[in-house]
Amino acid sequence: MTTDAADISPYGYSIYFSKMLNQNQTPLLDTLKACAERPHAAFYTPGHKRGQGISQSLADFFGKATFRADLPELAELDNLFAPESVIQQAQQLAAEAFGASQTWFLVNGSTCGIEAAILATCGSGDKIILPRNVHSSAIAGLILSGAMPIFVNPEYDPVLDIAHSITPNAVQAALEQHPDAKAVFMVYPTYYGVCGDVKAIASVAHQYNIPLLVDEAHGAHFAFHPELPTPALAAGADLSVQSIHKTLGALTQASMLHIQGDRVDGDRARHTLGDWAKPTLRDRISKALQLVQSTSPSYLLLASLDAARQQMALYGKELMSRTLQLADEARTRISQIPGLSVLDIFPTPLNKGGKGGSPGFVALDRTRLTVTVSGLGLTGFAAEEILDQQLGVTAEFASLQHLTFIISLGNTQEDIEQLVQGFSKLAITSPPNSEASVEIGEKRGKVLWDNLFMVENSVRISPREAFFAATETLPIQETTERICAEIVCPYPPGIPVLMPGEIITQAALEYLQQIQLMGGFISGCADTSLNTLKVVKV
Repeated sequence: MTTDAADISPYGYSIYFSKMLNQNQTPLLDTLKACAERPHAAFYTPGHKRGQGISQSLADFFGKATFRADLPELAELDNLFAPESVIQQAQQLAAEAFGASQTWFLVNGSTCGIEAAILATCGSGDKIILPRNVHSSAIAGLILSGAMPIFVNPEYDPVLDIAHSITPNAVQAALEQHPDAKAVFMVYPTYYGVCGDVKAIASVAHQYNIPLLVDEAHGAHFAFHPELPTPALAAGADLSVQSIHKTLGALTQASMLHIQGDRVDGDRARHTLGDWAKPTLRDRISKALQLVQSTSPSYLLLASLDAARQQMALYGKELMSRTLQLADEARTRISQIPGLSVLDIFPTPLNKGGKGGSPGFVALDRTRLTVTVSGLGLTGFAAEEILDQQLGVTAEFASLQHLTFIISLGNTQEDIEQLVQGFSKLAITSPPNSEASVEIGEKRGKVLWDNLFMVENSVRISPREAFFAATETLPIQETTERICAEIVCPYPPGIPVLMPGEIITQAALEYLQQIQLMGGFISGCADTSLNTLKVVKV
């Protein structure tokens, strides 16, 4: 097939993308580099004009090349919201690499992808099935869309105080009770690396002719090694959102939204949104992304997605093999330290943390390491502070009993050695203490998950209605049984304990105060000291 000269961009990339894709290419990165290096007088944004007006302190730290590449949507660089050339080709290469039929690049993180997914499938008053342990971005999607959440209880381990995934049976029961739901939403994997049964849940959703949407923010690496959990799309999901920056080599905020399957191409007769329902889900996603993404996207972020895709397409299996090797070494060695155990799907002679397969825990991402430290008589918050400030080891996040670490393609053997040695020193200074461990467990047990999230009919009005309602700020002790008007969650992992439209319970307040006393951080609410809360005015 020949191509006319007019069909070629100034940097050699054809604008016809029906040809075979070449994963060696980085069309967006190459074009950005060429634009950055082309001598010209710049009379466009940003104001620093290719680094000439940037603060010297920034230039010294980041290097001038970074700012030469901080460019706007020049003609050669395509348009994120209506791509026709290099962005379109970069997205098609990504779709092929990640196993999608179509991929969108995201510069506002997975947050905007999750919001767009909900906006594209649900309108005001529509029901969506989702777990109560969703990220706060899903709650934002409910507020933006006006959808009504039908919460499904995730499987919960009361010993470890960890919520896993929702189960196929729970989703089936929810859909039997709410057959008019417009979508099912799940988290895969959880922040702890636990994976639910996507294949079975997709099958249940598809029986009702509705899509399965997956928050796969922490699973972008799954597609690149057979020993990792099955990617959500390969397991039957219709849409997944991935934070490429969280586990792969893109810049922070750089993410992708993927779709696949026939269900995303046609109108669904059961949808009742009038004109909004007429376009395909692909079209609705594109329109929704225009609402929640910046109109001035960073090409540094976009180019990092292009480069990260190429890196994984060419070397992903090799990189993930090395990552798994490092993770397995850390898991094995830390399991041998007295007073410590690690979360695993099956127990071993050295590690008693294995829980065995269950409907809400069918696989584990081995690159996610969760270490239970309560056997040392320490809370996760105290252990995190010691490791970070005294031993030079920084965890991803802490909870009451655990520390969780992300091991990725960027970690080294030296990192693993420092991690293991850090825990060894921690165990020496805080030897196993069964009495203290029991005390920590009792503190956790004062507020059970059942009391927090497994209360039926806790949502009285839609999150959107509560968000826009007239509110008042009350002392926290006066808010019990009132309707919450703000998101309140310990972060990370960003799972709201209270959300707009939900009844405030005494158990939730006690849990939040307990987390705060133990050293956790509360976010989302106006008063992070938790002296007051906003409630819907009666």
